[in-house]
Formats: sequence, C-alpha cells, structure tokens
Amino acid sequence: MPRLLTVGLAQTGPVEEEGFALGLRRAEAMFEQAASRGVRLLVFSELFLAPFFPNRLEKDFDRWFVAPDGPEMAHLRGLAARHGIAAVLGVGERAGSGWFNAAVVVDERGEVAGSYRKTHIPAYFPTDAPGGTGSFEKLYFAPGNALPVFDVAGCRFGIQICNDRLYPEPSRVLALAGAEAIVMPICFSTYADPGRRASIWEVPLRARAYENGVWVLAANRVGVEGPRHHLGRSMVVDPRGMIAAEAGTQGEELLVYEIDLDEVTRARKDFPWWRDRRPDLYGPVAT
Repeated sequence: MPRLLTVGLAQTGPVEEEGFALGLRRAEAMFEQAASRGVRLLVFSELFLAPFFPNRLEKDFDRWFVAPDGPEMAHLRGLAARHGIAAVLGVGERAGSGWFNAAVVVDERGEVAGSYRKTHIPAYFPTDAPGGTGSFEKLYFAPGNALPVFDVAGCRFGIQICNDRLYPEPSRVLALAGAEAIVMPICFSTYADPGRRASIWEVPLRARAYENGVWVLAANRVGVEGPRHHLGRSMVVDPRGMIAAEAGTQGEELLVYEIDLDEVTRARKDFPWWRDRRPDLYGPVAT
C-alpha cells in the first residue's frame, strides 16, 4: 500500500498588533480548515504568532516569546487534539536556558513530541532602500544545538527554520538520520531587492529536496507588515526537486497536498546519492 500523507501549509498574514490574539485566531481557522480537508500534518510559518520583531532593535522583547507550559501553547495543543491533527508550530520559545527561534512538534493527540531550535542565526545590516530593514536575530535568539528527527503522523521528518535552509549540511544530516521530509517554517521578506529575492526563493527549497531525496514542506508568511513585504509562495517540493504545489503571493492560504512517502525510496534509487557519496573526503566540511 502507498504511504500517503495529506499535509497542510498554513500561510498566514502579517501581524501588526500587540499580543498573540490575532495569531491564535488564525491558528483556529487554519486547524478548522485543515480538518475539513483531511490534513494530518499542519505546518505553520516561522514566529507566526508575532510580528517579525527581529527587523528592529528593542530591549523589551520578552512579550514576543511563549513558554512551553504557557497558555498559548496549551491553546494550540488543544486545537491539535480537538481536530486530531499533528502540527509544527513556529514560535519564539522562552526557556530557562534562553530565548529561541523554535518549532514545536505536536502530535494528533495534542502531546508535545519535541521541538527544534533554529541553529543558524542570521544578522543582516539594514540599508536606506525601501524595505531594507535588515535583521538582528543574533540579539534575540540563542542557537539550538541539535538536529532531531520526529516520528509523527506516520512520517519521519526533520526541521530547518528559514535561514537554516541555506546550509546543505544539516539537511544531509537529517536525511542520513532517516528523514523522509524536511519541514521548513519560514518568514521570508523581499527586503530592499524584491526582484532578486523573489527569483531565488525556490532555489534552496528545491536543492535540499533534490540532493537528499526528501520532501520539502515550506510554510512562509505573506503580505505587508510595516516595511516588510513577505513573499508567500509556501511550497511543497517532491524528492526529485520538482515543485508539487505552491501557494500564492497575495493573501492567507492553506496549501493542501497529499504526499507519497514511498517516493523517497523511488527517488533515491533513481539518483543514488546514498550509494555514491564519499564521506571519507568530506572531513574539511565539518572541521
């Protein structure tokens, strides 16, 4: 029997208000829509409850983070349990060891299966051009120190958050650990160079899928949020690097697609990177 899994990518819009009320309402709507469309794994974008606050400097940033045992996570877990849908939730995580850009994995019973903390934390200088806000993530987030793989909703998957996707090494580590899919919560803006930024959006998504023989499930934010223009175009890429489904650029959307997990085995037979790779030559990559 084919191993089919209906996934949903929750492409949510800009957040321009204080608190998490708007984000939680959007989550409720996405879970309801996902349930009506048979989704078993629902993926939200990076930091979807909050505005993309790292584009500015503010010392009072704690309000954009949630505690693992706080009311926001309890509400989201309740939604997963109520609808019987597993979810990947991109949030700012406030923990005893620091503040993290995280993705919390919740199973269909609403139980936390674990979390991934973004490991490649960027920082970009701002420019004077429209939209050139830059990013100051290194001042807000501590980097994660692990690349876990999760067995949820009948799928074995790893997670890479936004900037992580630009580095091929961690995706390869996840594939070697048995990941059949790589889930990517993203908050991708066009910054001050919309033409170039839009043109390169799909490149790392397709590359990570093709070079590892995995599904890539990338959920992005959409719409104008202050000076930031979020591209949208949430995307499902198959294990051969082909775009299987893509959301639009104008508004909120639940992108639903049924993936065949057996395609992973077939793709790796057609392109036997596992057989032909030479880890004995790759030492400089890790050192």
